[in-house]
Amino acid sequence: MLLLSACSDQSGAEAVAAAEPQPARVSVMTVQPQAVTVYDELPGRVSAFRTAEIRAQVSGIIQKKLFEEGAFVDADTPLFQVDPAPFAADADAAAAGLARAEAELVNAKVKFERAELLSAQKITSDEAFNNATAALSQAKATVAEAKANLARRKLELSNATIRSPISGTIGQSFMTEGGLASSSATTPLAVVQQIEQVYVDVRQSSMSLESLRETASGAGMGDPEELPVRIKTITGKPYGHAGRVLFSDITIDSATGSLGIRIVVPNPEEKLLPGMFIRAMVPREVYSAALLVPQEAVTRDPAGRPELIIVGADKTGVRRTLDLGPLVDGKYLVRSGLAAGETIVVLGQERVQNGQPLETSPSQVSPETQS
Repeated sequence: MLLLSACSDQSGAEAVAAAEPQPARVSVMTVQPQAVTVYDELPGRVSAFRTAEIRAQVSGIIQKKLFEEGAFVDADTPLFQVDPAPFAADADAAAAGLARAEAELVNAKVKFERAELLSAQKITSDEAFNNATAALSQAKATVAEAKANLARRKLELSNATIRSPISGTIGQSFMTEGGLASSSATTPLAVVQQIEQVYVDVRQSSMSLESLRETASGAGMGDPEELPVRIKTITGKPYGHAGRVLFSDITIDSATGSLGIRIVVPNPEEKLLPGMFIRAMVPREVYSAALLVPQEAVTRDPAGRPELIIVGADKTGVRRTLDLGPLVDGKYLVRSGLAAGETIVVLGQERVQNGQPLETSPSQVSPETQS
């Protein structure tokens, strides 16, 4: 009887132990709020910060090319020398014309002073005095015209030396020594470009701009367009300098619903070249206290809705449906359904039933985010 009773008690204990759910081993993490910026990755094209087409302002034969292609030139650096001899001769002729006009002015002044004196003594007629006055005025006008003509000829002589209007890198020369430079030519002699900083032109959805303004206002930030813009090269590598939005168009493209954005980007190493295609990470949403969960922590219910397993204070797991936003560096932004400080299951969800005890260990998922 004693043996049968002992066997019966042991079988009952084993049955109770078997009926109790065993703890499921899972990895967990506690969700904490953090500052997050969501970006739109947009294709863009680089253009020079300043561009100057070098053109001749006078026509003539080019005697010298004074630069090396691809070199950096300072503002006012001589680039081409047009044969100055014709312009120097014109300047000399204009100087002689000015001297002749000034001599005629001296003669006109003498005649005017004599006529004025005689008129005061009532010796000469009023008509003679008026003629002397008119001759003086005409001589003064002739001198002024001669001075202007001389200044014009000197300017043409100066323009025979073609200079760079800006500092920058000069490209290919489209004219060599012996070529005929023309002030009416449509093709420039060369092009100088400033690329210490460059423009990047992209197009962003107008809805993204509205969303950025709304979230920035909710985060208590200032002008959202002052947020830095991250740049990626065409190969996807991050560029070492952030840009900033210079301006946005005020007109929406009716066909695409997008607007143009110009970004200015520092380019001290001159890695970004005009005409290059790159990608710009333009802010779309900004949050001062966002909740992010790892992508692998999110599962789907039979209806396809996203859900998380929340670890309660009693160390049991409960599934909860939530509203997800965009992915940020492999983590989902949670719009609703989760509170700061709650603990979620990251790995081992398939072993968890509602109300089942959990044996937890910290997850190794990095908390770093794109911010």
